[in-house]
Amino acid sequence: MSPIYVAIDTPDLERAKTIAQRVKAHVGGIKLGLEFFMANGRAGVHEMHDIGLPIFLDLKFHDIPNTVAKAIQALRPLEPAILTVHAAGGRAMLEDAKAAAPTGTKVVAVTMLTSLDDSDLTSIGLKPDPHEQVMRLTELAKASGVDGIVCSGNEVAAAKKIWHDGFFVIPGVRPANGVIGDQKRVVTPRAALDAGASILVVGRPITQAADPDLAAREIEATL
Repeated sequence: MSPIYVAIDTPDLERAKTIAQRVKAHVGGIKLGLEFFMANGRAGVHEMHDIGLPIFLDLKFHDIPNTVAKAIQALRPLEPAILTVHAAGGRAMLEDAKAAAPTGTKVVAVTMLTSLDDSDLTSIGLKPDPHEQVMRLTELAKASGVDGIVCSGNEVAAAKKIWHDGFFVIPGVRPANGVIGDQKRVVTPRAALDAGASILVVGRPITQAADPDLAAREIEATL
């Protein structure tokens, strides 16, 4: 199965379904984030699930451990293939998130958003070193018992050395000729896989293409 998960970030359910139907032969799953979930909720996720692809529910939970656990329990009927939480929520929150998730759902911890860079870390009181921050949170995620992490392609090779059998989700993936948009730390799909990615999250290069199916096929061909 393709390692590409297409990020369908739209509040429009019919548009989301149309894109998913068009690309489903050339992607391995669908990533649904806050924009989709806030507009369409659990019912919308069920409709997307009916298309027949695994669902990556990217809601990036970050709250006190009990609240995160109860929120994930509430999502159990959706049986997502992958769920995200923020690694910065701490070990207890990560442990409770994994315990609350359905059997078979991978819980992955977001280390550092790919929209952030050195100056952003400084502004929130951290050392201006994305690599160090990601490695620290990778160690924490591994120790907490979750399944893997979300990190940029720049850090995945080093993270894999720390956590050989971890599950690595790489967002901010752009084809060599792609538009970067609001991402600051990007890599090509081939480079991310070579570095150790488990799955690649690709959004706008597919969803905003004139022909999403062709775009997905072209990216798949580079793998």
